[in-house]
Amino acid sequence: MSNKAVITCALNGVLTDPRQHHVPVTPGEMVREAKAAFDAGASVMHIHLRQQEPGKGHLPSWEVSVSREIQQAIREACPGVIINHTTGTSGPNYQGALACVRETRPEMAACNAGSLNYLKVKADNSWAWPPMMFDNSVEKVQDYLDVMKEAGTIPEFECFDVGIVRCVGMYRQTGMYSGPLEYNFVMGVASGMPADPELLPILLKLKAPEAHWQVTAIGRAEIWPLHQRCADLGGHLRTGLEDTFYLADGTKVTSNGQLIAAIAACARRAGREIASPAEAREIFRIVR
Repeated sequence: MSNKAVITCALNGVLTDPRQHHVPVTPGEMVREAKAAFDAGASVMHIHLRQQEPGKGHLPSWEVSVSREIQQAIREACPGVIINHTTGTSGPNYQGALACVRETRPEMAACNAGSLNYLKVKADNSWAWPPMMFDNSVEKVQDYLDVMKEAGTIPEFECFDVGIVRCVGMYRQTGMYSGPLEYNFVMGVASGMPADPELLPILLKLKAPEAHWQVTAIGRAEIWPLHQRCADLGGHLRTGLEDTFYLADGTKVTSNGQLIAAIAACARRAGREIASPAEAREIFRIVR
């Protein structure tokens, strides 16, 4: 297995408000941020879609036309780039997410592998938002896997807790999925796995031995030791304005490029080279 580190940039996410933070919304803004990340070493762009009407950029969108326009613009600006499309939805209506994957056929897409009570408590001991369930039943996971297989899209299994990591193995064991495994350990959600570097060796014992893996570290300056530990242990790397706004020294960034440059430095400190887009395609066995 290649020792090169593939870097993913999570360009914008769904919870960040462009009225408060420098997150891209329009195709032009997405291209600007993707190009900055690409130039800093990212080969994979994880994209979320926002509503494009004025004043609506803080709201999610599942318009296939928006997805197609953003993907095309990013591909033109970043030759060979790999698109990793979001699919995360709560509730029973996720047909828009399925349609985006089916119609645009991204190389990769998130497959949220289990459910989580998505919670956070503020300093005054009140809920940061109304308690919600991020529901990903087995039936919902199967629907996503079926569409990804139809589209030729590789699923990236998003694991928010230790038990969800174990579920991924069960999906293969029962025949729900038979392709290559890509784990994304999401760490730092208040009601999920903590952003603790000491947890990584345990997670690596629980994943399929041959599977690729990376860490999504959510938080502030405290997440950077986790990124370094991920690089040291041979994982692929991800950061971006979806996950954080802060560098290790506490500096607040204004662009994805700053975050990607910092995470590339983690790889180099671990003695690893950064994978080019062509090398990333070979590592993930992307054939188109």
